[in-house]
Parts: sequence; structure tokens; C-alpha cells
Amino acid sequence: MLILITQFRSAAARFAFSRAVTVAMLLGPIFDATLAVAARDATNMVTIDNFTFTPSELTVAVGTTVKWVNHDDIPHTVVNKDKVFRSKALDADDSYSFTFTNAGTFDYFCGLHPYWSERSS
Repeated sequence: MLILITQFRSAAARFAFSRAVTVAMLLGPIFDATLAVAARDATNMVTIDNFTFTPSELTVAVGTTVKWVNHDDIPHTVVNKDKVFRSKALDADDSYSFTFTNAGTFDYFCGLHPYWSERSS
């Protein structure tokens, strides 16, 4: 009887382990994708606060969307020096998003306060 109980416990332990491995294999890609989306969203946001864009520089690939959020209590705009993109005036907590269709360097500033934008860079 003791041998039968030992064999049963051993079989149950193997079954539980293989089930855990199967669940991990099935759910792993879902968790990876969720983390990748969260990381991508976090790195593609620029905040405007105290007349400063943070981060001041981002490297983006084609198809990347960047979101600027104004946390100042006065309006700001996001303007590209080469006129590739331009936002409307963003009041407090408003945002503007742009999806890049080309690779390259895109300098931007606040069109309402260009003097402050030059000082913060």
C-alpha cells in the first residue's frame, strides 16, 4: 500500500509540473506582448512641463507614434522645424500624437514660446 501511495504522489507531482510548464508556455507570449506594449507606450511619450519637453530627444522607427502631453497650466504647441507636424494649442492635460512615416531626426519646439524652447534644449 505504501508503494502505491508513493507512486501516486510521484505521478501527481509530474502531472502538476507538466501542467505548470504548459500554462507557462501558453501564457508567456501574452505577458511578453503586454510588457512590450507598456514599454513602448512609456518610451513614446513626451511631457511638457515648466516650458520643457521631457525627454528632450527620442529615437523613433518608421511607424512609431509619439504622444506629447501638456502638464503646464498654460497652452503650448508642438511644432516641427521642417513643418512635418504641428499641433493645435494644447491646454493643460491636452495631448497631441503623431505617427512617423519616415526615419530621421525631427527637431521640435513650442510655437507659442519659441524663446523658451530654445533655452531648454
